[in-house]
Amino acid sequence: MSELDRYLQAATRDNTRRSYRAAIEHYEVSWGGFLPATSDSVARYLVAHAGVLSINTLKLRLSALAQWHKSQGFPDPTKAPVVRQVFKGIRALHPAQEKQAQPLQLQHLEQVVASLEREATEAKVQNDQPALLRARRDTALILLGFWRGFRSDELCRVQIEHVQAAVGSGITLYLPRTKSDRENLGKTYQTPALQRLCPVQAYIDWITESALVRGPVFRGIDRWGNLSEEGLHANSVIPLLRQALERAGIPAEHYTSHSLRRGFATWAHQSGWDLKSLMSYVGWKDMKSAMRYVEPSPFLGMTPLAEKTIGAAK
Repeated sequence: MSELDRYLQAATRDNTRRSYRAAIEHYEVSWGGFLPATSDSVARYLVAHAGVLSINTLKLRLSALAQWHKSQGFPDPTKAPVVRQVFKGIRALHPAQEKQAQPLQLQHLEQVVASLEREATEAKVQNDQPALLRARRDTALILLGFWRGFRSDELCRVQIEHVQAAVGSGITLYLPRTKSDRENLGKTYQTPALQRLCPVQAYIDWITESALVRGPVFRGIDRWGNLSEEGLHANSVIPLLRQALERAGIPAEHYTSHSLRRGFATWAHQSGWDLKSLMSYVGWKDMKSAMRYVEPSPFLGMTPLAEKTIGAAK
């Protein structure tokens, strides 16, 4: 790979590249389209999959085709009026409510953390180091993910070198890149210590128990208690969360890693945060994106001290 190719590749995120490659393959191989494409062929491709693929999937396919043509120096056929009109018609004739993850409500957060604490206590009694490590890791991941509204890939990319945590005070961490950081400038996040359900203490407990000093914070743990050198993959967060919820007696079918982010957003909204403060805290640039995460149903409240402490971080 040349230096030019290396920098061009760095400008696009791994997940986006994989999705775009799959989209182009679907257009060429599965459907039998030709590249470069004409606007008529793109319109026919959309019609062939209207009502079969979701609106969001079709939007992704169009983005991939647009990116391919731009990168190869060809005119972008997806911007043609016929393509725009066909897509508009598909949205009108095939409306579909977007599936969203169920927000993790505060009482369920408390329930799963209490369950993990019981697992940790039992593991200590039985001298089961692998179980103790998993309980400490999962507690830290869930609490940090909830109170910071992190995405799964952000949690998996947190590095110990970029984290500073102080008992009873707070935690500061730096992420070199995030989904909303289009310029790759990096961002520093802060979270205060709480009276209960504290992400700071959970992080310190995990790092202390695991004896990690550098590299990814959240890693795989094998049956013997050995920690992986690599960070968890973002796709592993969903089964990790669901399994912890199930063990706590909470049906977990409709929960995903976005449940942590949606859970915090809904709690903050119901606790009186204005939308601008919520967007700034979580990192949303677009108001529509923020509102998609806010669930109108009320949450059980936190202790006054916790509300006051989190509110200070807005």
